[in-house]
Amino acid sequence: MVYPIPQLRYTEEEYLAFEREAEERSEYLDGVIYKMAGESPEHGRISANLVRLVGNRLVGTDCQDFTKDMKVRSGPLPRNPRNTKGLYSYPDLVVVCGKLQFLDEYRDVLVNPSVIIEVLSDSTEKFDRKQKFLRYQKYLPVLTDYVLVSQDEPLIEIFYRDSPEPESWRYFFADELAGAIRIPSIDCELRLTEVYDRIAFPIPEEDLEEAAPQA
Repeated sequence: MVYPIPQLRYTEEEYLAFEREAEERSEYLDGVIYKMAGESPEHGRISANLVRLVGNRLVGTDCQDFTKDMKVRSGPLPRNPRNTKGLYSYPDLVVVCGKLQFLDEYRDVLVNPSVIIEVLSDSTEKFDRKQKFLRYQKYLPVLTDYVLVSQDEPLIEIFYRDSPEPESWRYFFADELAGAIRIPSIDCELRLTEVYDRIAFPIPEEDLEEAAPQA
């Protein structure tokens, strides 16, 4: 969940100075700072499973993963310190292949992610699907895979780019626990049974009705 911190507008520099002194994480969108609230146990469990599964696949490669404490910038270049147009986000999991590129000497803002994975929640799903993905497509030319993982049902979606052209994004999803999706750029298969290990989903009402004893 995110909610705005009141003020007319913050510049990028003001946000970064604020964020680097803060005890809690906040995201930034076009001059507005959004404070991030805590996560549900399900969100945390799924995120931990993803870190383990993806991290194991990256062993011995030139790719490395970062968890939700690493910021990603998506905004126009060259950067103007007084600018208020841009997005600073904390993805649940980021993968970078090759040399790490940071915004500045603080080395806490990545600008060249290859893969971004978000675990969806009711309060952030619309933002993750629309505003974030639009900015990622526009301002992160090296991003090849964007993965959305539901925490309310067994569902993983992937948007992947199969060429450098802007219109080359493709889509695939898996919505059964027996299914899997593959992240092409890192050759990583995510099996839903492993991603949702120790997650108990609510039983659909129609299944409860079928299981109820008949009079």
